[in-house]
Amino acid sequence: MDPVWQGLLNVLTPQYLLLMAVGVAVGSVVGALPGFTATMGLTILLPFTFVMDPTSALVLMGALYGAAAFGDAVPACLIATPGTPAAVATAMEGHRLTRKGKAPQALLTALVASALGQFTGGLSLLLLAAPLAALSLRFGPPEVFWVGVFGLTIMASLTGKSLLKGIAGAALGLLLSTVGVARTEGWVRYAFGLPQLQGGVELVVALIGFFTVPEVLRMVEQRRTERYVAEYRPQPGALWEVLRETLTRPLLLLKASLVGIIVGIVPGTGGPIASLVAYNEVLRSSKNPEVGKGSIEGLVAPELANNSVAPAAMIPTLTLGIPGSAPAAVILASLLLHGVRPGRELFAGSHAAMTYTFIWSTFVSGFVLFVVGLLMVRLLVLVIRIPVHALAPVVLSLAVVGAFAVRNNVFDVGMMVGFGVLGYVLRKCGFETGPVVLGLLLGPIVEPALITSLTLAQARGSWLEVFVLRPFSALFIALSVWSLVRGLRGWKLAQQAELAGA
Repeated sequence: MDPVWQGLLNVLTPQYLLLMAVGVAVGSVVGALPGFTATMGLTILLPFTFVMDPTSALVLMGALYGAAAFGDAVPACLIATPGTPAAVATAMEGHRLTRKGKAPQALLTALVASALGQFTGGLSLLLLAAPLAALSLRFGPPEVFWVGVFGLTIMASLTGKSLLKGIAGAALGLLLSTVGVARTEGWVRYAFGLPQLQGGVELVVALIGFFTVPEVLRMVEQRRTERYVAEYRPQPGALWEVLRETLTRPLLLLKASLVGIIVGIVPGTGGPIASLVAYNEVLRSSKNPEVGKGSIEGLVAPELANNSVAPAAMIPTLTLGIPGSAPAAVILASLLLHGVRPGRELFAGSHAAMTYTFIWSTFVSGFVLFVVGLLMVRLLVLVIRIPVHALAPVVLSLAVVGAFAVRNNVFDVGMMVGFGVLGYVLRKCGFETGPVVLGLLLGPIVEPALITSLTLAQARGSWLEVFVLRPFSALFIALSVWSLVRGLRGWKLAQQAELAGA
């Protein structure tokens, strides 16, 4: 039998369906815990896969990887706590929707978009693995640099009321990203003699600080006027509302899927850039005035793109042995530990049935995620029914545990508190924390690519050849200019509309 169809028949057996259900349940919990990531969950799971056959190990780990992306949305939507960088856009849009009294819609939107992302990402892995993997080989440091610059242009859509404050926030984030040992030269920068800072600013710690601590302080500040962080009213038709709002926007789904797939196959980028780019696009192109203020439409794009990344990141992993993301690197390690090497033999040799079973599982796990997620959403949404005076210390405790768990370092907890106080003061002064996090997120991607590209340009004697004349570099330069112009135009129109309505 053809290995493609053999893989489909395999994945529909009770054994693999059960493994996917277990992976989805564990991945959702891992993603929902602040400070815990899919990489950490897969790393913990890795020793247990030694006693499993390679196919079962791949199916279980793939399901956990995809479900963790949905789990990230739970604290992001309910309590504005992005557990990972990929949930930043979800925290901004999803929590605003929750505060409107639409917590069920927020979580159901994240669930539906995540399941759709698994479908589209799995389909891309099934149909486009070989040709897209070949294209990913053409992404060198100059292309990665321009991808990062393209991501920075999103800043224009996240600045809030003041463009100057948005630029200053992004600059602060870029400055924070330079703390620690330089990734190319190897010398220490801005550590101020503290050994703990030589490893740099841990991104998850900064995220928890900038997003969670200010939200906790806001809860405490308004505890006398707001008993709950948001109202929860059971809404029997919430799922149908979400499905209608989501499935009737095919262009939005297509664009978000393409962003996730394209970013997923480029090694070194991943979910954070995909979700932010997709969110930026819906902010600019949507005519819905609620987008950016808490809407189903604005939440679909980043969640769908984020979940499309997971299967797409496996394309270069399986075909070239180049992990498309950190979780993909753990899955690659599992393959190697089982004596299976990536390459052509995975698709045409004795391991073809195993490979296509895994590929089909990334698609089918979208259905499993939807079913299991529906059962979990009913319980998870009850978090916001905890009174503010009780919820605030619980959230702060989880934040402390999450910050400590990243590197088992008490210093990270202090850093989280410092960033939290800074974020609270910045909000009071009219700054948005989105641009700060954007700069902090993209700095480690842009800087090494820039240094390596400059070295390459010096060796070739032409920076124009390296930075501009390469086809994909030229493409992302054009996209960056287009994104910046559209973002600035949208910001200006928003300011004019606000002045007219005043």
